[in-house]
Amino acid sequence: MPTVSVKRDLLFHALGRTYTDEEFDELCFEFGLELDEITSEKDIISREQGDTKAEGASDVILYKIDVPANRYDLLCLEGLVRGLQVFKQKMEAPRYRRVSPVSSEPQRLVITEETTAVRPHAVAAVLRNITFTQERYDSFIELQEKLHQNVCRKRTLVAIGTHDLDTISGPFTYTAKPPGDIRFKPLNQAKEYTAQELMSLYKTDSHLRHYLHIIEDKPVYPVIYDSNGIVLSMPPIINGDHSKISLNTKNVFIECTATDLTKAKIVLDMMVTMFFQATELAYRKETLSADFINRKVGISESTEHIAQLLTKMCLRSEVMSDGEQIEVEIPPTRSDVIHACDIMEDAAMAYGFNNIPRTTPRTYTVANQLPLNKLSELLRQDLAAAGFTEALTFALCSQEDIADKLLKNISETRACHISNPKTAEFQVARTTLLSGLLKTVAANRKMPLPLRLFEISDVVLKDETKDVGARNNRRLCAVYYNKSPGFEVIHGLMDRVMQLLEVKPGQGNGYHIQAADDSTFFPGRCAEIFARGKSIGRLGVLHPDVINRFELTMPCSALDIDIEPFM
Repeated sequence: MPTVSVKRDLLFHALGRTYTDEEFDELCFEFGLELDEITSEKDIISREQGDTKAEGASDVILYKIDVPANRYDLLCLEGLVRGLQVFKQKMEAPRYRRVSPVSSEPQRLVITEETTAVRPHAVAAVLRNITFTQERYDSFIELQEKLHQNVCRKRTLVAIGTHDLDTISGPFTYTAKPPGDIRFKPLNQAKEYTAQELMSLYKTDSHLRHYLHIIEDKPVYPVIYDSNGIVLSMPPIINGDHSKISLNTKNVFIECTATDLTKAKIVLDMMVTMFFQATELAYRKETLSADFINRKVGISESTEHIAQLLTKMCLRSEVMSDGEQIEVEIPPTRSDVIHACDIMEDAAMAYGFNNIPRTTPRTYTVANQLPLNKLSELLRQDLAAAGFTEALTFALCSQEDIADKLLKNISETRACHISNPKTAEFQVARTTLLSGLLKTVAANRKMPLPLRLFEISDVVLKDETKDVGARNNRRLCAVYYNKSPGFEVIHGLMDRVMQLLEVKPGQGNGYHIQAADDSTFFPGRCAEIFARGKSIGRLGVLHPDVINRFELTMPCSALDIDIEPFM
């Protein structure tokens, strides 16, 4: 959930009254929010960097409020205050309308075909006659950042640019050019750079370097010009310094470039509605019955009262002529309302979750553990009793862990790859538990020998027959690390597992092993395990190259089997 930090005194001033911490906590709960923390800038710096760094920091009390991830209209002080005021019925939900400029034509943003190769969509709006105080300016900038991190998915879907309209002139052009052809003075820099030079400059920037990957491999970079050829921005990286906004800015030009047009419209709606109430945006109307809400929430309220409850949540509602149906008007600020159930949830919130009467469920069900999880738990207990220590390793790993280090080809592993991994350590979903256990052994080499480790967890494998193109597979893996390979130990563990699973030795419905070749294991020291006529895994002594690549120095035996066939 996103967290919004607001100054307590500024919030109370905007709400028109003062609350105790307990009262405001209760108000947040009633409105579906959570007061997460009461702190100050000084406390935060002291906690993170020490008391010395905190000297001179502000003691102003901050409320950190957790907001639902889909309530983009509550990500700034202005939206939060507006929502609470309507909820407390101290004001009506605002109506948004567009006002054409008095002395000129509406501004235009022209999109060229070149943008299809990088970020094909753009939307724009103008906020006129804005008055910025320092607090309002800070809130405006913070809202952009919150939207960037939330609905914009760290600028990959949408990037927001804001400009002082009085320093530029339309019509504006959104196009894309080769990096060497783009040259401008970026925000807060002293000289001009080409786009290529900017990408190099920002590779060490703690904030902007996280967004470079979005366009750095593209043949052309997006750029927005005004009618005089002045660069407004190079989305999604940086704005131009020429058009930057300040406390003196009166008219703001907002542009949102995107790979997702729907998200771009949502973001633009949020920016203009949070800071100006004279803009015309699309309203939607939905019709649903009072009976639907009463049944789903578990209450028995009149149609008129339910309409009043929805109006408290900024959803203007009126009872229709039949007296049973309610027409609900959904404003552009409520992009989270996509289904009748969302409207029902708002009605329940306005009614008060604590006010809903407790009832006995009409249907009785007995919860049971999933059979696969139950089997896994039973096996864990018995493997621990056999002297093996359980390990829990990461579900994500590097390509090297499941391929090169195990002497495999990555194309043969059926691995699911992360499209934009944060680090080289988390590039793919693991296809085997063995690499994680060997890394655990390597991290505990100084422990007394022998090391006996096991893990029973899921791996992820590509599977074209599944809707999502992949499936989870529950596996059991164990390793034995000592001065001698200990193949007999791992073989004995396999026999014990089969005994627990009530599978007897033998062909047909029993289990048996036969020699196999596997690059991960030492030649002639690997066996394939068959149970009830199906191959379920392998055991053997690991290849010396595998041992070396995991920075181990002694022999190691391993067992890796699929336990799902035993369900």
